Amino acid sequence: MKTWIALFRGINVGGNKMLPMKRLAALLEKAGCRNVKTYIQSGNVVFRSPMADASRMAARIRAAVSADCGFEPRVLMLDRNELQRAMAANPFPKATVNPKSLHLFFLAEKPKGPDIEALNGIKAESEAFVLDGKIFYLHTPEGFGTSKLAERAERYLGVEATARNWRTVTAVFEMAKSQE
Repeated sequence: MKTWIALFRGINVGGNKMLPMKRLAALLEKAGCRNVKTYIQSGNVVFRSPMADASRMAARIRAAVSADCGFEPRVLMLDRNELQRAMAANPFPKATVNPKSLHLFFLAEKPKGPDIEALNGIKAESEAFVLDGKIFYLHTPEGFGTSKLAERAERYLGVEATARNWRTVTAVFEMAKSQE
């Protein structure tokens, strides 16, 4: 059995694509997942499964949600080691003191032609970012919700992404660790 982390994108936002976590957990259990645990309403799920292929696992989850809810969510799959490596590579360790100011964008794939110049052009003076493979680290000391860089990062990276703040990342990692 492998421990998986599923990060859902675009559910329970602004009254759209509503999917309560209890319902999501039940859907995943029906799809063969075990020890399903969720963290906050934005769609962070940790579970165990004998399936070892991330893309097949994501497809199974999308199909289960689609059949039950009528929409197909975007799901990014990670294993515990991938999340641990992303945390260990954090280029802003001092930012963890304020965990809501540090965000990790988990990218669907490594960007082929990210527009770094555009990213630098819209970032606030206090902000900093680092692109490291399939992770985009963003430090927004003045707030994520008001950051133009946070708002447009996905567009300039050129790949689908889902962001989580440091508090969520560490909580999900602890959940995954407890599964093994």
